[in-house]
Amino acid sequence: MIDFDEIGPEKILEVYHPKSGMRGFVVIDSLALGPGKGGIRMTPSVSIEEVSRLARAMTWKCSLAGLPFGGAKSGIIADDKTISKKEKKELIEEFSKALRIVCPSQYIAAPDMNIAEQEMEWFAKANGNKKSCTGKPKKMGGLPHELGSTGFGIYHAALVALKYKKMNVKDITVAIEGFGNVGWFAAKYLSEHGAKLVAVSDSSGVVYNKKGLNFKELAKVKKLKGKLAEYKDGAIIPSRDIIGLDVDVLITAAIPDLILSSDVDNIKAKIIVEGSNIPMTHETEELLAEKGVLIIPDFVANAGGVISSYAEYKGFSEKKMFKIVEEKITKNTSLVLKNNKGCVRCSALKIARERVRKVCKVCKL
Repeated sequence: MIDFDEIGPEKILEVYHPKSGMRGFVVIDSLALGPGKGGIRMTPSVSIEEVSRLARAMTWKCSLAGLPFGGAKSGIIADDKTISKKEKKELIEEFSKALRIVCPSQYIAAPDMNIAEQEMEWFAKANGNKKSCTGKPKKMGGLPHELGSTGFGIYHAALVALKYKKMNVKDITVAIEGFGNVGWFAAKYLSEHGAKLVAVSDSSGVVYNKKGLNFKELAKVKKLKGKLAEYKDGAIIPSRDIIGLDVDVLITAAIPDLILSSDVDNIKAKIIVEGSNIPMTHETEELLAEKGVLIIPDFVANAGGVISSYAEYKGFSEKKMFKIVEEKITKNTSLVLKNNKGCVRCSALKIARERVRKVCKVCKL
């Protein structure tokens, strides 16, 4: 069930291509600040409801980051692990062609789950407009998400949170749920700057060693073997068990709805940085806040990707992109914590809503 309110969603498109079997949809949540910005998610279970929630998160993310974009998101129902590269290319191309009516005037695509720079190249070419998406390969003038802008931003959000809690990055333990693009770079930057990485997960399980993990070896194992369970210097425990480990900082960087209200009593982390989108409900966040857990919400912490998209859209260099990501993430995380009155998400939402309200001419928020 999709929730509609004064903000949106403004437009929902469902598309189907009988020959290829492509089934997909786009939710354009708000155009108040500019064309809707948000990635394409490809999973067998992706739904309009899930995409709608993500599109709303993008509305707040773009607003809080001070970008001239509205919020949007899209999904293609397909199993990336069972289709061929040729089949995937056809799905992306047919999806892109169907969206010519809204790209890039009302929707600008980007990578999300199982979508990367190669898919963005296919999308842009099929759409006939380079401005229809970001995250394209460098050869097309893109700043691909493979550069690690989201993980870089999460690292800076974590630094601000640590400072707020009067903790030093060199004295903390960290667990990272997910070792894809987001988790990989968050782990890299935190470990390089002195944090002790004790647990990292992927679909094969959690590698855990309270004495610390070697990031370079983890990255090597993941690249060569394809799964972290092949890493030898640590215990392998079930994937979900990562959320209950005794660590200072837990970073979520993969699946939505990871932490449930029933998990609250098992959470031991002092800080949770939401690198993934919608890793828990607002109600669960409030329960954790009552326990004294500081949570940096998804649309604050993981905005590095959309900030990078903005830099690509404007034609900025890679160096300038990283500078903008650091500045905006640090500034906005500090701002919401400064205005925090027990609910960080409430503080962030208030700021984001006020920015949308200033330019929204037809709705009363």
